[in-house]
This record gives sequence, C-alpha cells and structure tokens, in this order.
Amino acid sequence: MIKTHKIRLHPTPEQAHYFARAAGTSRFVWNWALAEWNRQYEAGEKPTALKLKKQFNEIRRSQFPWTWEVTKNASDQPFLDLGKAFTAFFEGRARRPQFKSKKTSKPSFYLANDQFALGDHRMWIPKLGWVNLAEKLRFVGRVKGARITKTADWRFVSIQVEIHDPIPVNKPAAVGIDVGLNRLATLSTGEEVENQAFLKTALKKLRQANKRLHRRKLGSKNREKARQQVARLHYRITCLRQDVLQKLTTRLADSYGIIGVEDLHLKGLLKNRRLACSLADASLGTLRRLLEAKVAQRGGLVIKVDRFFPGSQDLSLLRLDVGSDDAQGSHLCVSESCLPV
Repeated sequence: MIKTHKIRLHPTPEQAHYFARAAGTSRFVWNWALAEWNRQYEAGEKPTALKLKKQFNEIRRSQFPWTWEVTKNASDQPFLDLGKAFTAFFEGRARRPQFKSKKTSKPSFYLANDQFALGDHRMWIPKLGWVNLAEKLRFVGRVKGARITKTADWRFVSIQVEIHDPIPVNKPAAVGIDVGLNRLATLSTGEEVENQAFLKTALKKLRQANKRLHRRKLGSKNREKARQQVARLHYRITCLRQDVLQKLTTRLADSYGIIGVEDLHLKGLLKNRRLACSLADASLGTLRRLLEAKVAQRGGLVIKVDRFFPGSQDLSLLRLDVGSDDAQGSHLCVSESCLPV
C-alpha cells in the first residue's frame, strides 16, 4: 500500500526562488514535449515518452542550458507524466493533455527517491541543500518519491511511502448513509452530520477580497498581495472542508464493515445553477471517494445504491442487514430488497 504525507515547507527566499525555477523548468519541458508529440502524431509518426526524452537530451545542452541549474527530475519526469496522460486519454479515462500556463497551472515538480533525503524536520534536495519541514514524516516504510507544489504562497511536499498492508478486521456492523445539502450525512442509526457550508460562510469575505483584487492595477505589487489574499481564503476553505470529510470518513470506516451510499449523478446535479454552488461546497463526490478508499483498506465494502432504487432518496431510513450469504460478500440486503454487489 502506498500512502502520501503532505507536509508544509519553510524555505528561505533563495530556496523559494529555486522551487520556482524548478517548477518553471518542469512546465517548459511538458509544453515542449506536448508540442513535439502533437507535431509527430500529425505527421503520421508514433511518438513515445522515451523517444521525446532522448530527442530533448540531444539538444538540451546547446539550446536549453538553463535546465541544468535545477534537479534533473524537473526535466526528466514531465516526459513520463505526458506518456501516462496520453495512455489515459487513448483508453478513454481522461481528456487530451493540455499545455500548461504560467498563470493558471499549479507550479510543481517531482523528485525521485534517490534525489532527496529526509532528516529530522528537514529535507535535502540536490543543488539546494536542506529545507525545513513543518513536521516529520508520519509513515514508516520505503520512500517512493515526492512532489513539491505551491498553494497560495505556501510550499508543500507530498512524500509517497510504501507501507505494509494492514490486516483487515471483520466488522459485521452495517449502516446506510443518506447524503444531502441540509445535512451532509444522515446515518441509518439516526446520527446526523451537519453540513458546515464553509464556502457559504466565507462568501462575504471572499467577495470583498475579489473586488479588492480587480480594483488593483495589473502588474502592481498591490495586485499580487490581493491575489495572495484570495488564494489564502480559498485554501482555508479547502482545509476546513477536508478536515470534516477526512474525520467523518475515517470514523465510519473504522466503525462499519458494510456501508450503503446512494449513487448520485453529481455531474448532472451540478448543472442546476440553483444548487451548483451548494453541491460543490458540500463536496459529496469527495466524501464518497474517501469513504470507498478507506473502507477498502480496512477490508470492508461500500455498496452504491442505485439512484432509482425505492427509498434511495432517504437512505438513512433503510435498514442494512447482513444475511448468511452476505458473509461471503455475495449480496447485501437492504430492508426487504436485495441489491446485487
């Protein structure tokens, strides 16, 4: 099992400048590789990530010598990422890869496990040295890699660690969950989890900050300060929402072995202009995704109740019973009806 620990960095101004240059190098190489891929594909050739990487390295020292000023992963990893992106696109799992913009794309670059070292509250990076970490790595295992990103005006490192799979513990308890907007989740046990609506609560401050941003002159320092304030507000809202969802899904996964959740058509619901903002604020898709991942890690089962199933509009009133055949995971009985797994 691979776990990721996201830790905030405390770089010096010189280190922050290095991170910006490394992220810029990674973005430039991605755009170069994508443009070359499109050109070769239209010419009837069959481009691959390794061919493009070899082609880039042949002209790198003469045409792009500044790419050697940062870690080599900043110019190597984009080719592998582009290859994976096109594989997902041709298989129908994602949209076609797009060019990255300096203004809109998220600055980031990858570090392989042999390109950094971890110490006590610090991290060593080639051509940079030790960078202070806000906390120590919480997982123990084989480090697979890391990716440094920027959110608002803060830097973060996401470290991937391969750990042993936990031994699943059988939990016979089952529960049904009805998700919504007034109440984020209503359990069949009668428990209710209120929807905090963090975006709605901070909407006044967010509007004021956006007005202040658009009144500033383009390219001025005051506009950059206003932009950072808006980004910090968005990040704070995201953190508050993630804290509630993470704690709720962890508690449910630890308490129940079988969980029934209504399979809502969220993409269609978001087209309703009256509900779109509230639905996005509740983040029901993230709730279900986290629940599925955590329950599966603990050896449990999440049942997606069809949206047209009678009673699925109030799944909290349904009674989930585990029969003798259900111990093998063959089917789940909801009230007097059985839903195939």
